[in-house]
Amino acid sequence: MKAYLALSDGKVFEGDHFGAEGEVDAEIVFNTSMSGYQEVITDPSYCGQMVLMTYPLIGNYGINPQDFESDRPHLSGFIIKELSGISSNWRSRGTLEDFLKKYGIIGIQGVDTRALTRHIREKGAQQAVLSTMTKDHGELIRKAQNSSGLEGRDLVKNVTCQLPYDWDEGEWEIRNGETNLKSAVDKKYFVVAYDFGVKRNILRMLAGAGCSVRVVPASTPAEEVLALNPDGVFLSNGPGDPEGVPYAIKNIKLLLGKVPIFGICLGHQLLNLALNGKTFKLRFGHHGGNQPVMDIPTGKVEITSQNHGFAVDQNSVGSSINVTSINLNDQTVEGISHKDWPIYSVQYHPEASPGPHDSSHLFHHFTSLMKAGV
Repeated sequence: MKAYLALSDGKVFEGDHFGAEGEVDAEIVFNTSMSGYQEVITDPSYCGQMVLMTYPLIGNYGINPQDFESDRPHLSGFIIKELSGISSNWRSRGTLEDFLKKYGIIGIQGVDTRALTRHIREKGAQQAVLSTMTKDHGELIRKAQNSSGLEGRDLVKNVTCQLPYDWDEGEWEIRNGETNLKSAVDKKYFVVAYDFGVKRNILRMLAGAGCSVRVVPASTPAEEVLALNPDGVFLSNGPGDPEGVPYAIKNIKLLLGKVPIFGICLGHQLLNLALNGKTFKLRFGHHGGNQPVMDIPTGKVEITSQNHGFAVDQNSVGSSINVTSINLNDQTVEGISHKDWPIYSVQYHPEASPGPHDSSHLFHHFTSLMKAGV
């Protein structure tokens, strides 16, 4: 069966369908990771988007239960050059195609992903329609042009948990040919984690750093969080425009100066807005596992995993805030800290999954802030 991908600027790509059938509209972005497609597919930050993988062969190591970053896929569509005909890995428990069918995700292969990536780089991320239902290019383009973008939308409500829960699962390790949880560590700190679309490996890394973690819904009032008497508060990653989540900004404002805070990705943007800064939409975003970030105080460069379409406006950062790191590709803000309070955040993903682990030390920095207190 053929599938058709139409962009709002009038560009149309034809390919072969795999996964579920149907039609979906969403923003199209590209991801440059060479592996980790399962983590990408189950990352809640991709809610409202369809993902183009730049690496040409996808699906070759199948799907396994350990590498889920949430309970299900959250992206709208999946675009690749070639779907592997085999799934060869000792951890695999199924194929990528069966996985997408199970969760109703439409896939298209046989697309010139190099040309499509270059087009997005030149024209910017935009709305698109992926369909197996019609090949009428004009109709598909009109639907893409009428599709709602990400600006101003609250996508967090679609991915956050409905009730609080406790997380105590530590990090994974491969030992003696098996995937196992690392030995438990002493839990010295109690952290409340706001779930704006949190990835599981973030929670594992917090647990591995010695934290007992209570995950709460995105709309949980700050008063309820403080009543739990946490040693620290974590602000998670998540999808979409941070300005579309005003209730989160309001609650973060009420936490400032009262408890150590650590934010990642959307949490970083929301923290900056709570500190009276601004954010803006990037031309095509940062999505992949190879983004160079420089720590300003030391000059040290780390290769990082990233997934975001919005960024902090450096000109809006207040005098009480230090910009701690920058992206070496485009000089955008990658980290901030407060000069007086134990508060810091990063735009990138130190938990990886997928990607390098250069920045995993940031979780232990959080515990050091909690040890010192406010």
